[in-house]
Amino acid sequence: MRMTVTCGALLSLAARLALAQPAPPPAGELTSPSREDRAAGYCDFVRGVGSAEAALELAPELFGAFGVVNAGEASSGAGTTPLGEPTPRVTAGLMYDLVGIYRGRAIHKRAEADCRRQRAMVVLESAIRQGSGLGEQAALEARARVLEEALPHAEALLTSLRNDMKQGLVTLEELNAVQVRLDGLRQLSSNTQIARERLAARPRVQEGQRLESVLNELRAADDQLEAYHGALRSSRAWRVSVRGGYDKLIDVDQDLPLFGQLTLSYNLGHLWLGSANARAREGRRRATLDDVSGVPQRVNELVAELRTVHRTEEGRLREVSTLVSDLEAQLQSMDALQTREIRRFRGYLMMELTRLRAEQAYLRAHVESLQSFLGARSP
Repeated sequence: MRMTVTCGALLSLAARLALAQPAPPPAGELTSPSREDRAAGYCDFVRGVGSAEAALELAPELFGAFGVVNAGEASSGAGTTPLGEPTPRVTAGLMYDLVGIYRGRAIHKRAEADCRRQRAMVVLESAIRQGSGLGEQAALEARARVLEEALPHAEALLTSLRNDMKQGLVTLEELNAVQVRLDGLRQLSSNTQIARERLAARPRVQEGQRLESVLNELRAADDQLEAYHGALRSSRAWRVSVRGGYDKLIDVDQDLPLFGQLTLSYNLGHLWLGSANARAREGRRRATLDDVSGVPQRVNELVAELRTVHRTEEGRLREVSTLVSDLEAQLQSMDALQTREIRRFRGYLMMELTRLRAEQAYLRAHVESLQSFLGARSP
C-alpha cells in the first residue's frame, strides 16, 4: 500500500514540475521591445492554449471503477471448483502515460515556434504596410533637424534684406527672390512634418532588422511548427502507461488488495505515418512559397522595389553632395569680396544651400536606413 501511494505521489510531483517549467524559447527567437511587440497578445494566446493541452498530457490520471465480476467459488468432495458467482469489485488508483511527458514538452515547443512565426509575420507585415516609405522616418527626421536649425537664420536674413530695401540698398526683385526661396523652405518643412505624422500612424519596423533574415526566420519557424505537429501525430501511436492502486473483491479474502501494471501499446498506423508527415511538411513549405498573395511573395516584391530606391537615392546623394560642396566653396569666396552686389546674391545662395543640405541629410539617412533593412553596401 505504501509503495502504491509513494509511486502516485512521485508521478504527481513529476507532472507538476513539468507543468511549472515550460520549454525555453529556441535560440535565435525574434524579439522586440515590449511596447513594440505587436505579437505579444498572440504569443500569450498560443502559450495559454499550449499549457492547457500540455496539462492533460503531463498530469497523471485518477481512475475508479465499481462493478460485478464472476469470482465466486465453492468447495465439494472433488475440491474447489469455480462457480462464477457474481461478486462486487471496487478498483481505484493512478495511471500515468510516460509518452505524455514527450507530448507535453512538444506542445510547449510548438507554441514557442508559433510565437516566433507570428513575430516574424508581424515585422514583415509592418514592412509591407510601410511600403516604399520603409526607412523614410529617419530620413525625414534628419531633414527636419536641418530645417529647424536653418529657418531662424533664414528669417533673420529676410528681415535684414527688408531693412536694406527701406534704405535703398536692395531692390524689390532681389527681396522677392529671397522671399520665394524662404517660402519654399517653409513649405518643405511643413511637408516633412506631414509625412512624419503619416508614417508614425503606420506600424513601425525597428531599424537593423534585415528583411531577408526575418523572412528566413518566418520560413524556419513555420517549418518547425509543422515538424512539431508531425511529431505529436506520431507520438500518439505509442502508449507506455503505468497503472497502480486498490483492487478489492467484496466478500472475497485477499491478502493484499493492491495491483500494479505496466502497459505498452503500439498503433500499426505509425508505419505509414512518417511518409505522410514528410509529405505534409514539404507541401506546407511549397504552399507558402507558391502563394502569390502570401507574405513571402509580397516581401520579395518590396525588397526588389527598395533595392531600386536604394540605388536611385545613392546616385542622388552623390549629385547633391557635389552641389553642396560647390555652393559652400562659392560662399567662402564671396565672404572675401564683400561687395554690395555679392552681399545681395549671397542671401539667395544661402537659401539654396539650406535646401540642398536638408536634401543631403534626408538622402544620407535614407540610404543608411535602407542598407540596414536590405543588407546592401555602398559601391
